[in-house]
Amino acid sequence: MPLAIGSRLGPYEVLGVIGAGGMGEVYRAKDSRLSREVALKVLPGEFSTDAERLANACAHALLDAIARMPELPAEMAEAAMIAARL
Repeated sequence: MPLAIGSRLGPYEVLGVIGAGGMGEVYRAKDSRLSREVALKVLPGEFSTDAERLANACAHALLDAIARMPELPAEMAEAAMIAARL
């Protein structure tokens, strides 16, 4: 079920739709804790009962977060990405 613009999901306020696909829907949102815009991915309900698909989605989110950390030295980022894939 799509999220309505202006609705809240935890600390996130939905600002707009970025896109949708087989792995879920992606929204532009504002994180009220950090006062910044983020991408919020909402997974399909069937992911909650499929451990492998859920783990894959979590690994993608972790890799994306690591890649967006400019203060993280390249060697640490690479090590963290390798660890996330294991």
